[in-house]
Amino acid sequence: GGVLGIWQRWDALQYLKIAEKGYTAVGDDRFLIVFFPFYPLLVSVFSLLTGNYLVAAFFVTAIASIALGLVFRELVKLDHSETIAQLSVLFLFIFPTSYFLHIPYTESLFLSLTIGAFLAARKRAWLIAGILGGLACMTRINGLVLLPALAFEVWQEHRETKILSSKWSFLLLIPAGFGVYLILNYAVAGDPLIFMTYQREHWYRYFRWPWEGIWETIKRVDNPKTIDAHMTGIQELLFVVIGLAALLIGWKKLRNSYRAWMLLNWLLFVSTSFVLSVPRYTLTLFPIFILMAIAARRYWSLNVLFMAWSLLFLAVFAIQFVRGLWAF
Repeated sequence: GGVLGIWQRWDALQYLKIAEKGYTAVGDDRFLIVFFPFYPLLVSVFSLLTGNYLVAAFFVTAIASIALGLVFRELVKLDHSETIAQLSVLFLFIFPTSYFLHIPYTESLFLSLTIGAFLAARKRAWLIAGILGGLACMTRINGLVLLPALAFEVWQEHRETKILSSKWSFLLLIPAGFGVYLILNYAVAGDPLIFMTYQREHWYRYFRWPWEGIWETIKRVDNPKTIDAHMTGIQELLFVVIGLAALLIGWKKLRNSYRAWMLLNWLLFVSTSFVLSVPRYTLTLFPIFILMAIAARRYWSLNVLFMAWSLLFLAVFAIQFVRGLWAF
């Protein structure tokens, strides 16, 4: 591991194992099928160049995070000034959980594909939007949310042009990406939905009403171990509130497609048997960073507040993570 080894924790270990050995239907490693294939596939490919899976994983996330910064800036510039665009990218990259954008996790790859799909849809490049969306679905399950979100861009184009375009059908490549994952499940384990079985039986995660998942998190605040109460209780709840507050406060300023993306993702985060990793998942709610940039540009005090909070907790969470302790 060397210098990079301190980041080889939690899910990173699983992705590297898949990149090196692939999926299996036997032993404890059979549960790794719940991790989507596109990121470990890229790591495996780049390992042919680097000769080391960990170095390859950092290489993939580095390229993806650079692409993320570039496409996010271009997306924001469609509606706002260069200053707002640069501030949006800054707030994304100093967000308290932004260290996940640079380590062997799927965050930077998923976000670059997602925002790339939004940018392509905004520019009415439907084939590119479909391809990027399909790859996002091969990276994380919430890539499926791109389909209803980008459907609003289809509706917007129809309102502007009053025509029906066959190019909109390219968006069906989004669920096709998820279909590839289902085929993988079937090929490995003989059941296209085996990932759901393992999520429930091994990780005890399954769909529940949002208030049920949130209530389970509230109960964790009472944990007698202070650090656990803070990380799995208070911080989880705080980021649940941040996501919902940003959606409600910024509702009028957001495009329909952004609203759909934020709302449906937020519901996915909390409609589960226990709410976990929301501070990390919040990175995917990219309109939050646009709203932060607009507010910070208008009010100097908010700029200072956002910067101070982001950098302080980025340091706290990153230190927690490299020590091998839970940090989302």
